[in-house]
Formats: sequence, C-alpha cells, structure tokens
Amino acid sequence: MRLTILDSLDTLPADQWNALAGDNNPFLRHEFLAALERHQCVGATAGWWPQHLVVEHDGQLVGAVPMYMKNNSYGEFVFDWDWADAYHRAGLRYYPKLVVAVPYTPATGPRLLLADTPQRTQVADLLINGAIEHAQRSNASGLHWLFTNAVDTAHLARHGLLQRVSCQYHWENRGYRDFDDFLSRFSAEKRKKIKRERRHVSEAGVALELLDGHQTSAEQWAIFHEFYKSTFDEKGGIASLTLDFFKELGKTMPDQTLLIMASSQGQYVAGAFFLRGRDTLYGRHWGCAAQFHSLHFEACYYRAIEYCIAQGLRRFEAGAQGEHKISRGFLPTPTYSMHWIAHARFREAIDDFLVRETQAIGQYMQELGRHSPYKNFSHTS
Repeated sequence: MRLTILDSLDTLPADQWNALAGDNNPFLRHEFLAALERHQCVGATAGWWPQHLVVEHDGQLVGAVPMYMKNNSYGEFVFDWDWADAYHRAGLRYYPKLVVAVPYTPATGPRLLLADTPQRTQVADLLINGAIEHAQRSNASGLHWLFTNAVDTAHLARHGLLQRVSCQYHWENRGYRDFDDFLSRFSAEKRKKIKRERRHVSEAGVALELLDGHQTSAEQWAIFHEFYKSTFDEKGGIASLTLDFFKELGKTMPDQTLLIMASSQGQYVAGAFFLRGRDTLYGRHWGCAAQFHSLHFEACYYRAIEYCIAQGLRRFEAGAQGEHKISRGFLPTPTYSMHWIAHARFREAIDDFLVRETQAIGQYMQELGRHSPYKNFSHTS
C-alpha cells in the first residue's frame, strides 16, 4: 500500500474520491471540497492548506482523509482558543496544527473514507498513523479530527486519541405525515408559539420559494451571496465562501443544494442555504436585507422541516449552537472530535480538562432535555 499527501484534490479524479466518499454526506464529495480549493475559500489566504491523505493498493484508491494544515482556529466549530492561549503563555507555538475536517462545516460524518475491501481496517490504521507521522514531521502541535461519526470515533480512540464531546441540536423525522402532524406532538403552549410565528410571516406578505441547483439562476445566487456576507458583516466575522463557490455547487451538485428565498413586494429580502444527503438535510447559511418578525425561523427551520417531511428525509441538522432551537423541535445531540497532542505535558493537561468538560456537557444536555417541547419526551429520546 502506498500513502500519498495531496495539496489539491484536482490532482485526483472525482470518481475515485467519490467512490470512497459515497453519496450520503454532501460535504465529503469531491465537487464540494475541490470547489473550496478552486475558489479561494481555502488556501494561504484562509489559513487552510490542503494536505489530503490517500492510500492506493495495486493502483486502486482504497482510503482517503480530508486534511488541512492550519495557522488559525477559524471555521472549525470545535473551539480550542483557550488551548492556543495556554501554549502561548507557556512560550510554545500552537500553530501550525493539522485538522481532519470539512472547512467551515460543523456536520458529523466519516473522516476515514474507506473502500469496502478485506483490508479496510488495515487501511484505516495506515491513514491514522500516516496522519500522526505527518503532524510530527511538520512540527504541528496536534492533529484534530473534527465531527467524527461513531465508527471513526471508536477507531481513533483505539489509537489513543483524546475524545472531546460537544453539543448540537438536531431534528428527527418520526414518520410525520405533514407539519401539522409534527406540531401535534408538541405541548399546547409550544404549538401555539410556532403557529403564531408562522402567522407573523404570512401576515407580513412575505413569500418563500424553494429552489434546487437546477432552478437557481446566477442572479439568485448573487443575491443570496450578498445576504450571506451581510450576516458576517453584522457579526464581525469573515465570509469565507465566495460567490463562484456557491454557483459551482449549483452546477455540480444541483440535486444536493437547496436555497429558500424570501421576497416582499417583488424583491428578495432574505435567503437560507442548505445541502442534503441521502437521508439528512444540513442547514448552513442565512442572511437578510430587511427584518421581518420570525422570518429567520420560517426560512431556516419550519420550511426546511416541511421539506424533510415531504422528501422523507430522516434528519435535519440546522448548524452549530442555538438553544432557541429546542422549543422548535430540535433536541440536544452529542457531537465528537478526537485529538492527538504532540507535547506530553499539554496532552496530560488537555486530557484532564476533557474529562471535566465531558461531565459538564453531559449535565448541560440533561438539563436542556427537560425543556423539550414534546408532550412525551420519550417520543424523541
């Protein structure tokens, strides 16, 4: 078996990478990751240098890992700013570091992309060991696998990596017939609140349309991108995704892109962007040019839930953070990351911190669960 590091996915045919990535997680597709590279969303300016690992056996691609060298912690959503600060106070360098992740995307999925062969476990071990060796050669402070699924989390734990637990809010489709059936499972108070929020939007005369990549025009992508940038301008962040990136996804992944655009008096006033896999919808970005009561909830949550029910999708992950999602049917769900730390003393300190943090996250999620809007919490547990 031969292990190689690629600094660009364009050097690898899309069909070979996608044979490993599958079709359930859109963020792992060659089309998505390569578009980030082509349109300067990653690279030197962003501080995300592609270092993808691939394994070939008898001329066939049998394993891959989406990996990046970082000189910052932006766009990861597993927050390690305090770790970096502790390194700095100790006179040590925290950057560069390596991350195995999808840039700007807090969505759980496989990070070890493996062909279905008898050597599957061997390939996974080779990729993990190869990533650690690359971190050591590069003098990286650590190697961080972000938003790992259950299988990869367990495999990385067997290699001695440290586990970190975080919390997101996910919606589960329990075979609802329609949105009213979904709301019927709520307590009366919570049900009335959502109906009232939806009325605010309709009474304001705001119309919403759902567009996949086939239906979205270049002009609509441009309008949405202005909305997207406005959100980051308002919050003092960096709008890392370019207009050309979104337009390319609309062309190369038209069945996986979903744009919900809101208009008032014939003008677009807001938009929300989603990607979908085989059974899951992922809410990613929102922006607006005017404020309308509850429009964010309608575009980003309620219309998306209706879409999931109509399409028979099993899950809806509406992005990172946001306790306000609980009252709208999204329940606290653990997410995981795995960490290799080069410095022995800092590894001990971080390990101790993670033990205490994990306990606190568990208590936090338990408390949040008590605020479930469902009449019978066991219905969604």
